[in-house]
Amino acid sequence: MKRFRRILVAVVALLVAVVATACSSKSSSSSNKENYTPKSLTIQFVPSQAATKLQARAKPLEKMLSKRLGIPVHVSMSTDYNTVVEAMKSKKVDVGFLPPDGYVLAHKQGAADLLLQAERYGVKQPGGKATNQLVKSYRAEILVKKGSKIKNWKDLKGKSISVQNPTSSAGYVFPVAELKQKGLDVTKSCKLVTVTGHDQAVLNVLNGDTDAAFVFEDARNIVKKDNPKIMSQVVPIYFTKPIPNDTISVIPSMSKSFRKKLAKAFIAVGKSKEGKKVIESVYSHEGYAYAKDSDFNVIRKYDKIVESTKK
Repeated sequence: MKRFRRILVAVVALLVAVVATACSSKSSSSSNKENYTPKSLTIQFVPSQAATKLQARAKPLEKMLSKRLGIPVHVSMSTDYNTVVEAMKSKKVDVGFLPPDGYVLAHKQGAADLLLQAERYGVKQPGGKATNQLVKSYRAEILVKKGSKIKNWKDLKGKSISVQNPTSSAGYVFPVAELKQKGLDVTKSCKLVTVTGHDQAVLNVLNGDTDAAFVFEDARNIVKKDNPKIMSQVVPIYFTKPIPNDTISVIPSMSKSFRKKLAKAFIAVGKSKEGKKVIESVYSHEGYAYAKDSDFNVIRKYDKIVESTKK
């Protein structure tokens, strides 16, 4: 009997040890969820214009950030927003420059947290010239060729439209959602032609490859250097409601201390003369500011409208 009791005590002790180890392991695993501090930082962009141009323009960011962070920084390009989200989800990329819709998608999937939001100068119409006021939102516009029979959004029915990837806020989500609310489902009533880069969408309209284009306001400026007459050759017929600016998003496992350091580094780059020149040439960003996730609830609302067009 005594022997049985000794065996029973030993078994209970073993079970207690196993449970304690499991709890400790679970606690340790939980505490490590936001404990990742990169030894080298990987950043990925999505082309808003020709990818080769963007790659070259973004390259100087590596040295600027590396100097402030004290670790190597690697910048690369992606083919689309979904690829960046997948790379962040698998932790192959630490930081993604995501548009608002791309960020919302990534955050929903547990692939990204908001770090900063881009600031841009406002745009004044007509003419598409920049103001001297920094803003945290922008609009999408619908462009057509000067002299086109398309005078307003109602005339788009049956026409061809250059659009971006379905996760692009200005190049797809906002125009599609707002026109759907007005009674025009362009996904069913128009021919949507997906292109890479808002500059390509502008050129498609100019060259007559499509009747219209969904782009950010005022995407014509990125074509202006090569074609000074573009502002009079291609004209806007519609502007959407304000869209939250692009994000700098990070993987959720990144430690809070490193996030603070990274945020300060990006803000400092945006305020420096050299840095401002780089980020302006890459994405027309003029600086970076702190933001909160709830700022992007309008994106979630529009996403639901776009989702309804697929039924």
